Amino acid sequence: MTRDTDLEPVYVPCHEEDDDKDKTKKKKICTPEPYESPFAWDGANQIVFRPLARVFAVDPAGESANVNAFDEVADSAWFTNRMGTIPYGAEDVARGFCDKELDTESAKDGSWPIDQGKPNGANPGFRVNVPGPGKFMLKTDPSGEGERATGATSIATRMYYALGWFSPCDSVVYLKPSFLKLKPGLKVTDNSGVTKTFDEAMLKKILDGAQHRGELVRMVASKWLPGRTLGPFTYSGKRDDDPNDVVYHEDRRDLRGARVIAAWLNHFDSREQNSMDTWMSVDAKNADAAPGYVRHWYIDLGDCFGSQWAEDQISRRLGFSYYLDLQHVGEDFISFGGIERPWERAVKKGTFGYFSTRDFVPDEWRGGYPNPAFGRMTERDAAWGARKIARFRDEHVAAAVKIGKYTDPEDTDYLIKTLIARRDVVLKRYFKNLSPIGEVNVNPAGELCGIDLARYSHVYDDASFKYGAKVFTGARFAASGDAPVRAEEGGNVCVSIPHRAADGGVPDGDASRYVVVDVANGQAPGVLRAHLYDLGPNKGFTLVGIERPDGNAPPS
Repeated sequence: MTRDTDLEPVYVPCHEEDDDKDKTKKKKICTPEPYESPFAWDGANQIVFRPLARVFAVDPAGESANVNAFDEVADSAWFTNRMGTIPYGAEDVARGFCDKELDTESAKDGSWPIDQGKPNGANPGFRVNVPGPGKFMLKTDPSGEGERATGATSIATRMYYALGWFSPCDSVVYLKPSFLKLKPGLKVTDNSGVTKTFDEAMLKKILDGAQHRGELVRMVASKWLPGRTLGPFTYSGKRDDDPNDVVYHEDRRDLRGARVIAAWLNHFDSREQNSMDTWMSVDAKNADAAPGYVRHWYIDLGDCFGSQWAEDQISRRLGFSYYLDLQHVGEDFISFGGIERPWERAVKKGTFGYFSTRDFVPDEWRGGYPNPAFGRMTERDAAWGARKIARFRDEHVAAAVKIGKYTDPEDTDYLIKTLIARRDVVLKRYFKNLSPIGEVNVNPAGELCGIDLARYSHVYDDASFKYGAKVFTGARFAASGDAPVRAEEGGNVCVSIPHRAADGGVPDGDASRYVVVDVANGQAPGVLRAHLYDLGPNKGFTLVGIERPDGNAPPS
């Protein structure tokens, strides 16, 4: 399966709600029910209540449930294979999900109407509805963090999108306050449930607190997501009202493997509140109509690259320890605080706080609080995430970082170098056990080919690689000798497999045509195991499956 059926439109029950424009009328809504994630509940649940509830649960993680026969994740409403599947250059990374963006060059006074305040989150802001480009949420940098957050969300959304996840179009803009026009009588409700009037004084306070370049105000413009918003998705369980949601979220490889991406970027705030589901109706003119499907997004990525809190002791722990880390508390209690922690050695680096490569160990990375999907990540899930990251070359990193429009060139240089260094740490860790050969296919010449992403990414010395291939045939996987391997530039690897089956004769699916090829690269102890059918010299080989065993024991 290369395309998941969760992209197929489905019908859901309809109900009536008050019409937004005319409260005396009703409108028909044919979408799943909106989900609201309470501001503090998810954290309390994941840190305390969920672990307690699962003390006696017999539920070992096991392998992910949405992996296809090629050890990959199919295109779905959660994830789309981009880099490594289609040509993806630096310009594609820079574009991300963006099509129409706000034009600050030709904007006129009063041409950006503010129609909604920002109800929650750490970054102050508001929504504008600009004729043509559409709706954008504009947010400022948090106080005391310089330009980090607005740049971070613009960069991280490009990186997540390029790697395959759905993330919005977030871009840094420099605007004149005169572009804005406040809608009269606007209200906004904060995290505590208090409703206030969003007036000129509140707008001025937001703009005054932003970063500036002369008279221009620096903000990030987040384009409104397509479809009808349904609220966050969860990292465990399933939606009862979405017929397409059939895999428990904590058992999805695209959510488990995202832990590797989060560790790379130090996306510690990877919680359900920073996600969003949208109903994608088939009827482009009616977002509330069925049939349709639910698409799942990562949003609000401004915590990446060294978020700085008012309490320095929290800032230096981000990525190393949970907000309330019961394991670390217990260890410190037993050792009387004698364990030296990595955050105690952390050194602050200007705009990006404590974001660095020092003491970065991907296996030990932690978000703000436990994530059910991250906690069930297996070695194969992590290796899959690393294969995605390996396609992110230095030029891709540079293209993404430039989207952040940092004023100081040293900030841009530092972030590029740090992301490249952390990427290499991730790849070295997760390419050391399982085969890093990916993107496997049978080429027109009938050879079994793939890309050794460990060699492609140059994280190991060339001397580490020594290729070999063993062939096994028939229903009992009889050892049938070695096959020659050709290693080419760019990490390309091809195996020439001799034909043992004839054209015609037994059916194509007969067990006598079965071939298994184990390809070793000499760097990882695990082999790439390819399953094929030998259809004879004329029809060639058909690839039917990929495995990545822990070692090099023959198939059985």
